Amino acid sequence: MQSDLIGRGLYTPAEASRLLNIPANKISRWLRGHNVQGKHYERLWEPEINLGDDRVFLGFRDLMEARVVQAFIRQGISAIGMRSAIQVARDVINESHPLATNRFRTDGREIFLHVIETNEDGEERERLLNLFRRQYEFRGVIEPILKSVDFGREGNPLQWWPRGRRGGIVVDPERAFGAPIDDVSSVPVHILAETGRALGVSETAAAYLVSEASVRRAMDFDAAPGADLAA
Repeated sequence: MQSDLIGRGLYTPAEASRLLNIPANKISRWLRGHNVQGKHYERLWEPEINLGDDRVFLGFRDLMEARVVQAFIRQGISAIGMRSAIQVARDVINESHPLATNRFRTDGREIFLHVIETNEDGEERERLLNLFRRQYEFRGVIEPILKSVDFGREGNPLQWWPRGRRGGIVVDPERAFGAPIDDVSSVPVHILAETGRALGVSETAAAYLVSEASVRRAMDFDAAPGADLAA
């Protein structure tokens, strides 16, 4: 495995599908592009991971990008509209994965990019850039969509709590190559789950020095990933 993958996470479309509850073939289409009735549709964005062959892999930022794309599409925004919005946002904030940042809002119909402008007097003003009409809208009715993600100072995603911040499970590209882990012990969820099924909850908790609640959460998460993931 390439050393530059450390801290970025590595997921196949099938692994991403289990985490995001999005069909793997849809994720592949988003990142590879596809043909429908003789018409070619370009990929929505360039994937973070490229191993030099034709296989599709995702990094942690791709996970976060796909998660937001799916949320917007569920609200009625087309994939074509998403591609346009991503392109505009990428140019505005100079980010390869703009939807992975915490600068996006939606009113259920359109997508807005949170922008801070500085006037000639050095005063800052918060605005919302409508990514479809490319004009400014005032702040108001729009709520953040990325409630279960921790962001750095520059607005980039650091870790994701797929069952909410109280769920005890975190996805962090700096740990376990981005696999879901118990947030206290950092033991990968699939290890706790498999061991729990083989040895039982109590013995697994003792073996890995974790709580029995952590083992039960891991087993539940591993058995039904994506079924009730946080928005």
